[in-house]
Formats: sequence, C-alpha cells, structure tokens
Amino acid sequence: MLLEARAKINWTLDILGRREDGYHIMDMLMQSVALADTVSLTSHDSIQLSVINGYVSQVSCEAGAAEPVPVDERNIAYKAAKALQRSTGCTNGARIVLEKHIPSGAGMGGGSADAAAVLYGLNKLWNLNLPPHRLREIGLTIGADVPFMLTGGLARVGGIGEKVESISPAPLVWLVLLQPCDGLSTKEIFTAYDHPEDSLCISRPRTQAAQQALLAEDLDSLGLAMDNVLEAISLTKRPKIGVAGRMLEEAGAIRAMMTGSGSVVYGIFPDRSTASIAQAQLIARGYSALLTCTSDTGIAEIEEI
Repeated sequence: MLLEARAKINWTLDILGRREDGYHIMDMLMQSVALADTVSLTSHDSIQLSVINGYVSQVSCEAGAAEPVPVDERNIAYKAAKALQRSTGCTNGARIVLEKHIPSGAGMGGGSADAAAVLYGLNKLWNLNLPPHRLREIGLTIGADVPFMLTGGLARVGGIGEKVESISPAPLVWLVLLQPCDGLSTKEIFTAYDHPEDSLCISRPRTQAAQQALLAEDLDSLGLAMDNVLEAISLTKRPKIGVAGRMLEEAGAIRAMMTGSGSVVYGIFPDRSTASIAQAQLIARGYSALLTCTSDTGIAEIEEI
C-alpha cells in the first residue's frame, strides 16, 4: 500500500488557556496542503521502519547538517504502528518506508502526517476495520496534530487537538513556502509562550473572521484576520522567520505568516501564476522556495503501477 501523507498549515493559531495537566487549549483554523511524504506499507513479521530523505533543506549552511530522521521508537510513525498493535491486540507486523518531502521542525506536521498515514494504512492492511473516531483517539495518544491529519482538509481544531470540526468546501489557495532557518522545538516554543518577555507583543488572530473569509475565497480579508500567537515567540529565537515573511510579501504574497511553531513561513497568492513567479524570484536569490497549494484531503492512496 502506497500513501501520500500531506502536510498542513495553520491559517490561524490561538491559545485560549492551559489545562491543569499543562496541555494548552487551542483554537486553530488548519488545512492540508499538497506537499506530502510518501508512506509505503507492506506486510511483515515485525515492525520495521526505514526513511528516505527526499527533502532538500532550505536552511543555509551555517545552521549545520540536520540530524537524521530516527527509524526506531523515537519516530512517531513507528510509535503509531506500536500504538495500533497495543490498542487492538494485533500481532501483525509491517515494513514501513517513509520518503520525506515535508521539512522537519517546520510547523507543518510532517511527523504527525506520517503517523496518521500509518494508522490509516495499517487499519486496512491488518483488516482491523476501526472507525475513524477510534483511529483519532489512538492518534491523540501519540501526537496532538494526528487527529487532524487523519481527518484532513479544512478544519477548526480545538481542545488539545482532539476536537476536529471539518469545514467544507475546502478552498484551493496557492502558497509559496520558505524555511529560512533550522527547525524549532514545539515544546521549547510553548514553554516560552507561557513565560513571555515583558516587552513581547503577541498578536491574536480573528479565527472566525478568517474562516468566513476563506470560505468566501476573499484572500485580502483572510490576510487581515490571520495570525499566530507563537510567531512573536519564535521570532525571538529565529529572527530569519521575520525576514522570510517580508521577502514573500515583497515577492507579491497577499500575506505571509509562520505555520505552527515554525520555522516554515508561507505566503498566500491569488493564483498559481503569481505564486510561480514569486517562487522563481526567490530561487534566483538562492532560496529553496517550495510551491504548493491547499488540499481537501490529508491522506491519499496512490495507485501503484
């Protein structure tokens, strides 16, 4: 079985509070994008994982070489397979091959996308027939973004990630992505958010307005309503995120914003042609800009020839 595990962007990211157990209560407008890892699943007598890195880093040389993606229990896709075994008592195995195209430490949910695809695919490969809500419950135990990645498309996401309200129709928007610096630790950014510097100005999104603008395909109004409360925090640690946003807007983006806890910044464009021109301009300046668009699905089965 061959699957596309699609990345995501945050149109908005807001934090409403924190639970007693330390988890943050979120309010986010999220959407899948066409940029995807490829996940291959075949029957095997145990869980085996291998990774092919098909992603060419956009990070400059001074950031240093990226650490290799782990292929053991540290990998969230491996954890997903083990969690599915434990939850069902299934003793089947699988050989999992991940071909990585989604940047790491980017705020695009690459690991969570892989985990979601593994849960989705092994549920079929092992003939478990678990309903979607049960897969989301298992997914939440290994990552807060996994329930959304299993659902895909456009959704309003709340709680700690378990509340996923699908919204349709999911509009098509063209995007250019830049990762101007090395990845950021989600835990580090959330911890810094809880203890901000006094001088830090955090801008909050108008998520309902952004949702309405997106459904109306009013990208100018969307740009005005978007925001990410973590961006100011991430900027203090990676100032190049701000530089990337300005470059995208100078290249014609209606609005540029960091997704998740960073470090990828995306620009929204009115059409593919405008986005392609901006991508070419940024590549000419030495940046590995990626062109993609939003998607109405998070996981797609690929027909093998």
